[in-house]
Amino acid sequence: MQEPQLRIVRDGVSRAELIALSQQQFGDLVKAVVDVERRIMVVGGELHSDEEALLLDDGSVQTDLWGINLYPEATGSDWIEYDSMVNVRPSQGNRSRGVDDPKIREVILAIVESLVSDHE
Repeated sequence: MQEPQLRIVRDGVSRAELIALSQQQFGDLVKAVVDVERRIMVVGGELHSDEEALLLDDGSVQTDLWGINLYPEATGSDWIEYDSMVNVRPSQGNRSRGVDDPKIREVILAIVESLVSDHE
């Protein structure tokens, strides 16, 4: 596996870029952390915690950050998995690795869909 290439996605990333990144790292998935307030995300980390740290250094607030996995070759709802240790936050009412609040999942999905294009 190559060294992680963390990238803050502010303006967009293509699905083809995510596929290439997944093949360099985990084979079929790309880890990502989404900032639901700033509407940006980081991709390319080996660990969600590395991506979270990059966003915190960039000015994000920890309570706005949620870890997900993207499966760029999948379609429909199967391409996003709400699963990360950074999501375990009992103080925010999130006691699992998932994203328990459906409203937050909807926001995450909308952000990812706005940032990921199917075109090069």
